[in-house]
Amino acid sequence: MPELPHSLTAEDSLVAVMVAVAASDEQMHTSELVTIEGIVNHLPVFAGYDMDRIKTVSQTVYDLFGVEDGLDALFGLVRDNLPETLWETAYALACDVAAADGELNDTELRLLEEIRYELSIDRLHAAAIERGARARHMTV
Repeated sequence: MPELPHSLTAEDSLVAVMVAVAASDEQMHTSELVTIEGIVNHLPVFAGYDMDRIKTVSQTVYDLFGVEDGLDALFGLVRDNLPETLWETAYALACDVAAADGELNDTELRLLEEIRYELSIDRLHAAAIERGARARHMTV
């Protein structure tokens, strides 16, 4: 089992959820990486966040994906270190990353479903968040 950080910051937890969605299909698309970077650069929740942490958090996610029960461990870290008031934010960011490349595959959809469950996102709220992500990522 990889060595886990003792804790993640709330911001690290949000990054971990985004990276998990981007890595869920075993290919990180440039559009997903650009979306994560843009989100971290522009949203108020990341004000003062050290961008260099993204690499460390990403490596933790990759390491966890490589071990049995790693996804459960990731969700445990996120729930332990992300205030419940930001759980819907985490889901919204996950949806934005999933929609960034213009297509949602089965692996991403299953992970989004798991995030909804693990972070207790109400189905009606989830539908609104998903619709917003879809609207933001439409093309002409």
